[in-house]
Amino acid sequence: MDALSTVFAALADPTRRAILARLLDGDASVTELAEPFSMTPRAVSKHIAVLESAGLITRGRDAQRRPSRIRVQPLVDVDAWLDSYRQVWQDRFDRLDERLTRPREDDSPISTSPTSERRAW
Repeated sequence: MDALSTVFAALADPTRRAILARLLDGDASVTELAEPFSMTPRAVSKHIAVLESAGLITRGRDAQRRPSRIRVQPLVDVDAWLDSYRQVWQDRFDRLDERLTRPREDDSPISTSPTSERRAW
């Protein structure tokens, strides 16, 4: 599997996304990461292993503690990949906005001059 697919597979799980969100606040141990979940630290360790294999986190060593920390580069790569799609949608929204703000022909006022044709509604 390519790196981008591995990252997306890791991000597919809401628990792993929550772990990444927690790591935005700073490094954390498995025990600290397990606190908000109703799962064992061992189960959280498995999620951490998936995130680590996808390159989304690294694990350090601080005496007896092995804190996890987020790695930004894989998320930068995802953002770069999404950017082309973002541009497609932005272009579509711009065209839609232009279409919605442009006066329609049938919205033009009806002239009351004798030579004009009246529209039948």
